[in-house]
Amino acid sequence: MDFRVSEEQKLLRRSIREFAETEIRPHVRAWDAAQHFPRELMPRLAALGLLGIQIPEQYGGAALSAVDYCVCIEELARVDPGVALSVAAHNGLCAAHIALAGTEAQKRTWLMPLATGRKLGAWALTEASSGSDAAGMHTAAVRDGGSWVLNGAKAFITHGAAADVFVIMAATDREAGRGGISAFVVDKGTPGLAAGRKEDKLGMRASETSEVVLNHCRVPAAHLLGEAGRGFADTMIVLDAGRIGIAALAVGLAQGAWEAARAYAKTRTAFGRTIDSFQATQWKLADSATRIEAARLLTDRAAFLQDRGRRTTAESAMAKLYASETAVKAADDCVQIHGGYGFVKDYPAEKFFRDVKLTTIGEGTSEIQRLVIARALLAEDRGRAESDGRIAPRP
Repeated sequence: MDFRVSEEQKLLRRSIREFAETEIRPHVRAWDAAQHFPRELMPRLAALGLLGIQIPEQYGGAALSAVDYCVCIEELARVDPGVALSVAAHNGLCAAHIALAGTEAQKRTWLMPLATGRKLGAWALTEASSGSDAAGMHTAAVRDGGSWVLNGAKAFITHGAAADVFVIMAATDREAGRGGISAFVVDKGTPGLAAGRKEDKLGMRASETSEVVLNHCRVPAAHLLGEAGRGFADTMIVLDAGRIGIAALAVGLAQGAWEAARAYAKTRTAFGRTIDSFQATQWKLADSATRIEAARLLTDRAAFLQDRGRRTTAESAMAKLYASETAVKAADDCVQIHGGYGFVKDYPAEKFFRDVKLTTIGEGTSEIQRLVIARALLAEDRGRAESDGRIAPRP
């Protein structure tokens, strides 16, 4: 295994870091305070290829690898995790689902404007009563001649009010359970599609989150994304890759918090010397740096396997679980090192502390990640036992 970073990836990291420092950092506090989604930033993100990171070139994308994608998300999150979350949702959920399941006509209709920044994407799975139990959704779609009619409501949707293109999951066959869920592409302005309440969030406030309401929303049959009844299966594939993006976001957030803590420790004096000379501070920084590097390696491994066409259910869950919980600890240490100044908005520590909690919730809670990992490992054990003849194969 080669752990060396290519020159192209070094250049990519420098380019995104410079962009984040110059175009995002000066506005972080204002966007957070106003809960402002910086739509004005989208053309500049698109110019860097950040709205079509892994989309093929024939659809206007940058055609970068999954490892490159992690670099981009990480560097954005190091400065403002909210902006990184919007970029990840646009790329890793909405665009990724269309790229996975869409027909050629659908890709040309929706991927091209998404990749070039002419349109913003949203992905609507979660409902108020079915968060981790995604298959228990109430939103339904009924076939009516040459159309589908959607009714229901989605909750906690990134770009729920701002998006131009929505990928929406709905039940098309209640009796079939998970096998009766389908995905649809719905354009902004379609009658019956409306934004509901905008959430007033603890953190990630530069990323807009709203309800999406569907009231007899009629879409052409050609807006069915993938096969009818395959929406849940495709959703699980999208989430496998999406969790790698959230892991990268958590790594970037942790890196930003660590750098803020280190910078403060080098200037804050107590008892006649800077606090970075105290072992208690040094050990916090050393332990955090070690965990961040381990989280980065887990994330890069999952991305590496994705680039090679591997299904990464367990690896993505491991990366997301460890990176998000590492980020929570890094943000906590950042506040602790800042002391009283970690509790006020004059320093970045408190924002990292507020932002970080979403990484253990979005795209599957830490509890769900542990279930996914355990099931994958136990399935491997059962498969080996069946092949060895130690237990009877399942009928």
